[in-house]
Amino acid sequence: MRIWDINPGYLNRQSLLGEHRELHGIVSILVNGKRGYSRHPETLRWAGFGWALRQRHQLLAAEMALRGYTDRSPVATLANRGLWPMTWIDEPFRQLQILEVKYRDKEPGRIPLPKSAQQFWSQHKYSVLARDANLYRALGREVAMMKPGDDFCPLVRRLTELLRTPPASGGLINALQHMWGYVSKDDSAPGGDVAAWGPGRLLDEIQRRALASREPYLLMSTALSELKVWLPVT
Repeated sequence: MRIWDINPGYLNRQSLLGEHRELHGIVSILVNGKRGYSRHPETLRWAGFGWALRQRHQLLAAEMALRGYTDRSPVATLANRGLWPMTWIDEPFRQLQILEVKYRDKEPGRIPLPKSAQQFWSQHKYSVLARDANLYRALGREVAMMKPGDDFCPLVRRLTELLRTPPASGGLINALQHMWGYVSKDDSAPGGDVAAWGPGRLLDEIQRRALASREPYLLMSTALSELKVWLPVT
């Protein structure tokens, strides 16, 4: 039984769908008091964090939708809104290492497993920009000074935790506008009055164009799916 903490974009199809099933299993144990796996460390660490389980489920569902799957099993648990478990089964960096071994000679995830701080940063930069523009600039400078072989375990943990926080509406729109720049000139896709679009429609169009054109930078971005979870309710 495993609920990952890293972005679902790193999971291959089997792991993504497998975590989705296991998350529902944990929810069922916690909500209905089932005994099976009730003492499993993964179940225990999520006990009392219903809202966080719901958010993780939404992240999985957003990534599944990006890959063409439809989720028809929402999670409604809401305990301790805004709070996430304070413990890890494995540190986020270790989770990336586990996947590297697990996926050897197997199908990879949507986002390549990072080999350096620079690669990990490039995959997360628009997710960070959506949350804190000042941190985005500071981390960009910090990572640029790191050498390819430098330990980036602290960076992985920091950004994994950061992505658990909701972006403000202004930051979300700012990140989407930066992402739009990669696909705005796609003449094969219909246009429109982009300035009048809300963030939901803008992200939908970014996703559609990125998938249609196989835009490499966006397809390797955590923001392409995870920002969907934090869109304002309309």
